[in-house]
Amino acid sequence: MYATPISELIDELSKLPGIGPKSAQRLAFHILKTNRAEAERLAEAIVHLKDKVKFCPVCYNVTDEPVCEYCRDSRRDDSVICVVEEPKDIVAMERTGEFQGRYHVLGAAISPIDGVGPEDLRIKELLKRLEDGRVVEIIVATNPNIEGEATAMYLTKLIRPLGLRITRLASGLPVGGDLEYADEVTLGSALRGRREMP
Repeated sequence: MYATPISELIDELSKLPGIGPKSAQRLAFHILKTNRAEAERLAEAIVHLKDKVKFCPVCYNVTDEPVCEYCRDSRRDDSVICVVEEPKDIVAMERTGEFQGRYHVLGAAISPIDGVGPEDLRIKELLKRLEDGRVVEIIVATNPNIEGEATAMYLTKLIRPLGLRITRLASGLPVGGDLEYADEVTLGSALRGRREMP
């Protein structure tokens, strides 16, 4: 239907997460309309990303340095590790300004439907980090969905025998939300995660 270069670009763009055929087509035609310099900057940015960005050998965050900024920061608390699914979750945690410990990125969550088992996650690497005895608490910050909960339960089962404190991020009602609009799972989670008033 389209010239081969356009069809090829649409095919490649539609492989990106969250980009369906219509969005891929829209993006392809947008790129076609841009001047050559803009298109080259986009292509160079993608190649630069692939050439320069790698996983931190300590926590598996993404970095263009030998070790990521959070692992290099000597002011962070070595006794607490926050375990997340993806590097983008670290950005969300950092936006809160509340966490000053270390991170560990699993790379995914357990999802048998998607063919992701515990052996596909960076769990062995996490356990290795716990061997020196400096860590006293693990915060499990996996997503509050079926896969994230399964991953949290699996990690807890593995780590509990080590005698570390294991905590899970609370989940429940969003700030500014109304009880009448909350579903029963969210409301139940909020009830279980309730805390004492100061």
